[in-house]
Amino acid sequence: MPTILGQNQYGKAENRVVKITRDGATHHIKDLNVSVALSGDLDDVHLTGSNANCLPTDTTKNTVFAFAKEYGIESAEQFGIHLARHFVTSQEPIKKARIRIEEYAWERIASSDANSKFIGADEVNHSFVRKGQETRVSQITYDGEKWEVISGLKDLVVMNSTNSEFWGYIKDKYTTLQEAYDRILATQVSGRWRFNWTDDEQRMPNWERSYEQTRKHMLEAFSETYSYSLQQTLYQMATRIINHRSEIDEVRFSLPNKHHFLVDLEPFGLKNDNEVYYAADRMYGLIEATVLRDGATALIPVDMTNL
Repeated sequence: MPTILGQNQYGKAENRVVKITRDGATHHIKDLNVSVALSGDLDDVHLTGSNANCLPTDTTKNTVFAFAKEYGIESAEQFGIHLARHFVTSQEPIKKARIRIEEYAWERIASSDANSKFIGADEVNHSFVRKGQETRVSQITYDGEKWEVISGLKDLVVMNSTNSEFWGYIKDKYTTLQEAYDRILATQVSGRWRFNWTDDEQRMPNWERSYEQTRKHMLEAFSETYSYSLQQTLYQMATRIINHRSEIDEVRFSLPNKHHFLVDLEPFGLKNDNEVYYAADRMYGLIEATVLRDGATALIPVDMTNL
């Protein structure tokens, strides 16, 4: 039975590159996990085994490390743009490049005044601790003409210990959930936002500042929204981003509801006045939605598992 080759791509996944920038005695770290996917005129390598149009995945890996040295890593987005442009413009068979990047944040360890000096140096400016919260993510796609840049984060855990209610919902014979007028609202944020920068004629965003400000507005909205549902909070978080960041046209969030249930302490003769909770890690409600600037088209995949 005849077969037809469909969509295909290849590349080197999860290249772990750490770039140290030395500004005298003060060092700066960029810690990335870079995955490269290339597509184009690659039928022959599948159909006949001819590698004439195949840039080895080992070469793509080497390029990642070489570019870290040649161009530095100003931001995950800028680094991905350098790579995508290179693969598409330097290799005629390659028509499209997709670069996915995870960035792991480090923060400097502050030394005490009493112990901040040691033999051979005036200050300790090269010690870091890995941040234990979110992972920053980026996906940069280039087809030789148009760019698509999607940034975001995952695994950022946030909580409001009050100012959240949930009541007035549908009730049927299977409903056992009690209405809540003062509850904990917690979630582990996975969010992506798409930039409206699509070609080299446009002014490129300041990627680092954009991430910092987007994260700030997202957290402020979570904190400041008196919530009647996690859906409402999600919408406010995304709306705050779009209203404050003109470079972003689309935001998608996937928010698991990290349920906290009041523990029944009456068997022990104790009253639980919204003080002691059981934190359930599963099962959980999963709230997902896309919010768009008016007139924009939704392009972020509904399933963000591999984005």
